[in-house]
Amino acid sequence: MLYNKGLLTQKAAAVMHELAVTESILEIALRHAREKNARRITGLYLVIGQWASIVDDSVQFYWDMISEGTIAQGASLHFRRVPVELACLDCGQNYQPSSEELVCPHCAGTRVQVRSGDELRLEAIDIE
Repeated sequence: MLYNKGLLTQKAAAVMHELAVTESILEIALRHAREKNARRITGLYLVIGQWASIVDDSVQFYWDMISEGTIAQGASLHFRRVPVELACLDCGQNYQPSSEELVCPHCAGTRVQVRSGDELRLEAIDIE
């Protein structure tokens, strides 16, 4: 059987990354729910940038496992994806890069700053 050890390591790291992210989301949701004396968390609204390296299905899979037995069990996860937007530091224009090219389409500048698309945040929580 042939396998690529580096690829397996990358996949394992991605899995562990998403588990840790999901654990953090649960911790934050439970903390805020406790502060509001909530009996139940019914929904969470996540904003995930296109470059955030988060797979929705993996977060949902881990959520279902780790929220079991908490007031968040059964809560719906709602994912909103944010496209990448870059700002050219040479001409000041904002643009959405193509998948192949990050160079500014206005001036061909290569000094850029990410404006959006790499974020991961819990935007809102529905509680009862």
